[in-house]
Amino acid sequence: MFEFLACSLITIFPDYLYRRYVQGKRIGKEINLFSVWYELKWGITACIILTVSLITMIFFYHPSTNLVSSYFRTISILPEGGGRVETVVVENNQFVKKGQLLFTLNDDVQQAQVETAQRKLEELNAEIVLVQAQIASAEGTIDQAQANYDQALQEEARKKELRSRNADVVTEREIETLENLSRSRLGTLQAAQAEKNVLEVRINTVLPADKASAEAQLAQAEAELAKKSVFAGVDGTLTQFILQPGDIVNPLLRPAGILIPKESGIERFQAGFQQITANILKEGMIGEITCASKPFQVIPMVIVGIQDTIPSGQFRPTDQLVDPKDLAQPGTVLAVMEPLYKGQALGIPPGSRCIANAYTNNHDKIVSEDTGFWAGVFYHMVDALAILHALILRMQAILLPVNILVLSGH
Repeated sequence: MFEFLACSLITIFPDYLYRRYVQGKRIGKEINLFSVWYELKWGITACIILTVSLITMIFFYHPSTNLVSSYFRTISILPEGGGRVETVVVENNQFVKKGQLLFTLNDDVQQAQVETAQRKLEELNAEIVLVQAQIASAEGTIDQAQANYDQALQEEARKKELRSRNADVVTEREIETLENLSRSRLGTLQAAQAEKNVLEVRINTVLPADKASAEAQLAQAEAELAKKSVFAGVDGTLTQFILQPGDIVNPLLRPAGILIPKESGIERFQAGFQQITANILKEGMIGEITCASKPFQVIPMVIVGIQDTIPSGQFRPTDQLVDPKDLAQPGTVLAVMEPLYKGQALGIPPGSRCIANAYTNNHDKIVSEDTGFWAGVFYHMVDALAILHALILRMQAILLPVNILVLSGH
């Protein structure tokens, strides 16, 4: 309507002035309801053509969409394993901090596994102490066997020296007896040393390996026990959380509730523009939005990101070929918008539906020396037409509550 009224001022209105003051035709006489087309056909035709061209130019260079929302992420509250709820320490719609305990599951089996692993570790620690005492005992045995062996060697050497001086003093039988005694005590010493080596291998290799295995089993049992306590992963608000002690929770079939992160969806909006505007939308473009959750307000925005793919082309490999006719919806170009000034959109709840405009800025082209006169005029005209689209958005902001509360029929 605004475009038609503006275009009529330079088409229908001059045509009427010519008919009235040049040809002398008057409204209600020569120009009436039945002759208006014949009398003003040139002005009406030019107005329609200009209006269509103007609307096309406005919506092409300054795209608009009502597919705008502030999407927010949700986190399903799920334990790592199923079980029966033991205790619930939070309530629905409660704000929770990261790491705060939400609820616990029955952990009798896991507690028993932890207790068993702890007892096994204590047994190994006690065995290590016992082996250390055995090593000390073996060292004493070695010292005793070494002393006996040294004594036997000294006695054997003394008898051999006496025999070398006087063969009648020491008999050959005595020498053989002493040699056998030395070999026997040497065997006792070697046996004691071997026993000590076995104990050292046990305390340095076998028992540490067994202890490491027991510690791993204890850590695994404690990890399984920890899975029975569910904590908040981020700061946020609980919703649809209606757990009661005794309920069964399964990560595949029944989540415990939903956690909405604190900052998710705040002052960040996703707008879906038509594909024809893909080459017009750029990062850094200025825009505006108005939302039903914050009526009568137009918030200046800036495009901070544009998705480089269109969702309608997405497919997942299956045993059937993709047929383009099954993708009837053309899909939209997704642009991410944030407030031009921080804090202006804080009153808009995440998930709100809004209307958005994006405005083309051709200032760099206008001031460029490579831009000709008529091109500069065209770019000036394109930028000036943004005011019409901004005016339309403000009219939509005023009429939005009326459309929702009165004309929607709800």
